[in-house]
Amino acid sequence: MKGILARKVGMTQVFTESGVLIPVTVLEVSTNNVVTQIKTKANDGYDAIQLGFDTKREKLSNKPEMGHVKKANTEPKRFFRELRGVNVEDYTLGQEIKVDIFEAGEIVDVTGTSKGKGFQGVIKRFNQSRGPMGHGSQYHRGVGSMGTLRPMRVFKGKHLPGHMGNETVTIQNLEIIKVDTENSLILVKGNVPGPNKGLVFVKSAIKNLNKREVETLKSYSQKEEVVEETEALSSESSQDE
Repeated sequence: MKGILARKVGMTQVFTESGVLIPVTVLEVSTNNVVTQIKTKANDGYDAIQLGFDTKREKLSNKPEMGHVKKANTEPKRFFRELRGVNVEDYTLGQEIKVDIFEAGEIVDVTGTSKGKGFQGVIKRFNQSRGPMGHGSQYHRGVGSMGTLRPMRVFKGKHLPGHMGNETVTIQNLEIIKVDTENSLILVKGNVPGPNKGLVFVKSAIKNLNKREVETLKSYSQKEEVVEETEALSSESSQDE
């Protein structure tokens, strides 16, 4: 098991050498993750490491936070997450975790906080259907039947209006398409929860540990794009003549 904290940059698309389009989400590790605490079965009852991410100013930290990160000899961090199921002997206090721990083709689970949508009705929240819109129906966007009369109460689990979104969501079995160690980026196939600039936690998949073969991605340089556009314009002008 391995994991890293990152920020969601946004979505884009890449092409393979065979011309296949792959939609990807770009995850950025702006500052390296730091191991701020190591938990063991002897002291804490289980094995785990704590990762700190996104450095913040000392002015914004209190004394307990400063004392906690001082043990790892690092700067104050904005986010902390715990990663279980690891071999704690492979980590040391203050160790930096970079994007190169992952490789293209690995399967990961990505956890983030979904976008908050406020108080919503059952049609948007649970995809229910509305009633007839004619004036005579007198039922348009209602919540539906409340259940039988016998219990004189509403059963638990009844779909009702309420707060929607802003929940911790995990998308499983996502494939890593590319790891850019130079720019500290991870390209993950598909979408991940949360808004742009949102915090996400990338971990090894717990259900699928098989590594997939990834085709070579097509790389476009600025010079090649200019040459292609020039050739296309020249061919169009020759046809017009």
